[in-house]
Amino acid sequence: MAFLKWFLLIFTLHSFMPTPISSNLSLTKEALAQIPLNFLEFSKKPEIMDWMVNIRRKIHENRELGYEEFETSKLIRAELDLMGIPYKYPIAVTGVVGYIGTGKPPFVALRADMDALAMEELVEWEHKSKVPGKMHACGHDAHVAMLLGAAKMLQHNQNDLQGTVVLIFQPAEEGGGGAKIMLDEGALDKVDAIFALHVTARVPIGMVASRPGPISAAMGFFEAVINGKGGHAAIPQHTVDPILAASNVIVSLQHLVSREADPLDSQVVSIAKFQGGGAFNVIPDSVTIGGTFRAFSKESFLQLRQRIEEVISKQASVQRCNATVIFDERSMYPVNSNNKELHEHFRKVAGEILGSENIIEMQPQMGGEDFAFFSESIPGLFFFLGMKETEGAVHSGHSPYFRVNEDVFPYGAALHASLAITYLLQNPTKYTSPPENIGDKTQTEGQYLLLFGDQSTAW
Repeated sequence: MAFLKWFLLIFTLHSFMPTPISSNLSLTKEALAQIPLNFLEFSKKPEIMDWMVNIRRKIHENRELGYEEFETSKLIRAELDLMGIPYKYPIAVTGVVGYIGTGKPPFVALRADMDALAMEELVEWEHKSKVPGKMHACGHDAHVAMLLGAAKMLQHNQNDLQGTVVLIFQPAEEGGGGAKIMLDEGALDKVDAIFALHVTARVPIGMVASRPGPISAAMGFFEAVINGKGGHAAIPQHTVDPILAASNVIVSLQHLVSREADPLDSQVVSIAKFQGGGAFNVIPDSVTIGGTFRAFSKESFLQLRQRIEEVISKQASVQRCNATVIFDERSMYPVNSNNKELHEHFRKVAGEILGSENIIEMQPQMGGEDFAFFSESIPGLFFFLGMKETEGAVHSGHSPYFRVNEDVFPYGAALHASLAITYLLQNPTKYTSPPENIGDKTQTEGQYLLLFGDQSTAW
């Protein structure tokens, strides 16, 4: 009976199999289309789904801020060890970089951010934060869980990889510029392309949103201290009023967009901080203001920065004050721009998993994202993964009521894995040496499992 079972299996596979990956010929269109569907089927298995959910909840309960993600990083490394995936650690203090495949070109990367936010969670549930004043209010715990899910699938099919998948577990996305530090420390050395996703409660579950070109703006923060001469509010002639100077500064800054920027070149300057004085009848010695500025091109961003400093300094001097302007260099993120070819690749893969009607071409947004450091360095693709439920209130990221719909995990894991493996298949390298560490399993045997699924394998 065992012999008959194997005979029928081999006969079936040989009857329907396209050319193996290991040949020089391309896979058929039908075979490529089947890969994402098989990954989605695998990721929906109860044991895989439960495993991803459990990882996410552990991280959610023990959230850590940027560059403090030591326990999160430890959990990730433990899971990679269990899967037999080699990695480098530490990179950028707590970052982890894993490797799956041949160890040779081409290289494609998948990224997940790890850090939480400094805010109190107001969602009452079994796995609420155990750390006061910290919350995963942007879904980074879910990003880690889905990337580990993709890693499990890719490692299961490692002998079918025509190159190397690089797993980027990044610290400090929330204002810490963790991507820049990882880049400086060589995390993307030799990498040809990189993909990343972000969960959103603004898009229904089962749908994704992205666009070619700029998807999020360049951003920066600034603070200015305007110094005058304080005194009694009843005799203002004996003072140099920094509140009046700061007020004129704020009004003048708004003219940078309304009167200096091209109306077709979207820009933002917003003052969100104004601190000065503590009594009703005392003019203070100084006032501190602060805010953010955004633009969709490097040129516009640099021009805004220059003009912000000029306007603050000169407007303060008009009111006999002096000003010191400080730009937070660590918070400066470039424009996050999607590569057009990678966007087409994303549309094809997402279409196979979700259907082309469930792919939204979104408008660019003014929010910042430090994935921009990666996409500025090499071709990158960033997309949003919908998790909106049909009922209930919608709370966007950075809300203390933010919730993650864990039903989205199979889609995220399958999209990650599918984007990587099909990119490698469709972008072969000229490197002709045999792959490393493929063991006794041949490429052809692995291809059978990849395209038709090994339903007997326990994950």
